[in-house]
Amino acid sequence: MPHNDEIDAGLQIERRTIEVIPDTERHGTPRNQFTLWFGANMQITAIVDGALAVVFGADALWAIVGLLLGNILGGIVMALHSAQGPRLGLPQMISSRAQFGVLGAVMPLLLVIVMYLGFAATGTVLAGQAVNKILHVDNSTVGILVFGALTAVVAVTGYRLIHVIGRIATVVGIIGFTYLTIRLFAEYDVSAYVGTKSFDIVTFVLAISLGAGWQLTFGPYVADYSRYLPRTTSARITFWSTFAGSVLGSQWAMTLGALVAAVAGKAFLGNQVGFIGDLAGPSAIALLIYLVIVVGKLTVNCLNAYGGFMSILTSVTAFNGRSHTTQAARAAYIIGFTVVSMLIAVGASADFLNNFKNFVLVLLMVFTPWSAINLIDYYLISRERIDIPALYDPNGRYGRWNLAALTCYTLGIVAQIPFLAQKLYTGPITDVLGGADISWIVGIVFTAAIYYPLARRTSNPPERMIYPTDTVDAPVS
Repeated sequence: MPHNDEIDAGLQIERRTIEVIPDTERHGTPRNQFTLWFGANMQITAIVDGALAVVFGADALWAIVGLLLGNILGGIVMALHSAQGPRLGLPQMISSRAQFGVLGAVMPLLLVIVMYLGFAATGTVLAGQAVNKILHVDNSTVGILVFGALTAVVAVTGYRLIHVIGRIATVVGIIGFTYLTIRLFAEYDVSAYVGTKSFDIVTFVLAISLGAGWQLTFGPYVADYSRYLPRTTSARITFWSTFAGSVLGSQWAMTLGALVAAVAGKAFLGNQVGFIGDLAGPSAIALLIYLVIVVGKLTVNCLNAYGGFMSILTSVTAFNGRSHTTQAARAAYIIGFTVVSMLIAVGASADFLNNFKNFVLVLLMVFTPWSAINLIDYYLISRERIDIPALYDPNGRYGRWNLAALTCYTLGIVAQIPFLAQKLYTGPITDVLGGADISWIVGIVFTAAIYYPLARRTSNPPERMIYPTDTVDAPVS
């Protein structure tokens, strides 16, 4: 649990936004990345995500294996984005201006904002149910409003408090999820529900996609939370700390979800939060489990609100040329984002599980090409050399629009269409594959294949990292 001095520091409102973090303000260790991402993944929506694989036909055993593969594959990509944070000291989407251009980066940013709103809204629905259980009220809007207010307060306070909440979520998540796992095996003969169905490639691939999609959607903001680490922090250690926290936390929650869906069936489908509370047993303990749900969801919802604010500000400043904003404007952006997500949550469809599955898989379609382009450019083309001042100058090295990257990004999305397996559309190649959705794999491989040779000919990286002169204590090559 965090110490009192950490909490005091966490209550100080953050001053920085999308500008480079000066060396004098860098702090923390990679361990903070582990606790943040472990706590952010030990939460009810991850349980639901794991349950989806079983709900849509997979045997629990194969669902767990598929989810693990997906979490590992997606976690590698996600953690590679995180490793950029200490060296650049920048929010993730600002750094993508190096690939897409100062104005061109707005195109994927708009999709990122939609993603944050979607996850914030769906998370608020579930957390609101837990708040209602704690308060003993039946009006769903009450829980949504209370949870939204908590999210806004923490996100406005900023980076340090979000990390404090992450550490609290890690501790209470381990205790709460351990208790729920024990209760599940005590109340049900779990072994009787596992390994009862034969291997099915379609549902196995769905499980992989759900795990990978979960991790990949963190990519556009994961470096936002590693950018305050000292610039001397090892990229390797940052990678492994982020990877371990995110994969272990999500896999534990998703495994619990798969097992719950296997033993509970329809009893879980219509009342996810209520079922978890009933599983906890006595009302006093159920109350504590509802608190665990709220704390876990608060961690990740603050990431969504904070990341949404960063993305909106990055989009706006691409056109007005600014590199920061006032604290009042910062608070207004975050509160506005949170209000919109609450309105979406209030009007959310009753068909939550099916809509959420389709939402996650559609997000895969638009973010796998972005990840491929960002990582290939940073690690293979630019080789970790970025002209940071040029990221804020439309007339600088990276220009307004990078047509090569934007074309590859668009083609990377289009190439996935024949491989989609969605509620509204199933691609022709998907039918040939028996219904298995491998579009996200196509998105990564195809985009990488066309972008790498093109970027080698057209990119113009600096010979060394170029930092703003007022942000570093000494030059670093």
